[in-house]
Amino acid sequence: MSRSKWRSRGPIPFALWLCIVVVHPVASLLFRLRYRGAERIPPTGPVLLVANHVSVLDPLACARLVFDAGRMPHFLAKEAVFRGPAGTILRAAGQIPVARYSTAARGALAAAEADLRAGNLVVVYPEGSVTRDPGWWPMQARTGAAHLALTTDALVLPVAQWGPQRVHDYHAKKFHPRFRTPADYLVGEPIDLSALRAEVRAGRTIDAELLRETTELMMYRVRHQLAELRGEPAPAAVHPAPRRERRGDLTGTAA
Repeated sequence: MSRSKWRSRGPIPFALWLCIVVVHPVASLLFRLRYRGAERIPPTGPVLLVANHVSVLDPLACARLVFDAGRMPHFLAKEAVFRGPAGTILRAAGQIPVARYSTAARGALAAAEADLRAGNLVVVYPEGSVTRDPGWWPMQARTGAAHLALTTDALVLPVAQWGPQRVHDYHAKKFHPRFRTPADYLVGEPIDLSALRAEVRAGRTIDAELLRETTELMMYRVRHQLAELRGEPAPAAVHPAPRRERRGDLTGTAA
């Protein structure tokens, strides 16, 4: 690890060190991480990283991607993860709880927006939970990530991931303890939202239509990057999102 990458991370709080001590070796044991385009993650400045969601283990591998690129990841995750002592550590480490299906979800978006304005990197899974698509393609996404993209000047990076579902199969609810399972990541070119942001600054209301338009733009990029990783075309149809998450579906993002 180069000294420049350590410097770009800035001061690391004790709680975040605890997370690193756990996540780094576990991710190294479970996954053989392979990155493409990781150099597109800038060493400083606000970044909104939007990724597809294939496993409850995604945050472990994605945290390594961000850390190896010289940044500290801040995740939006479901409130259920933040219970007990672990929740105290996660909050102190800058992670953001989301109370899904309630008005409190707006507070999570406000916290994430403040985090981006402070120059941090925020990881969002726009689908909100692990995809229900039987072929593991991205399902219909929620609009929280689009709201963050339109209300900040953060660099928006689409990320496709493929592999963590081989270790934990969410659909079958089975854990396959394998060491060094290949996990591939493709970080795409930044998404150009300058025109839409200009419209918002000029007075356009951030309504459902604009949020859906922005969400579809982001997920189009993620979807086609995933097709590149998998070496097969993405299906034309997009699987619908569930009305409620399943029990034990811990990770997620703002609704």
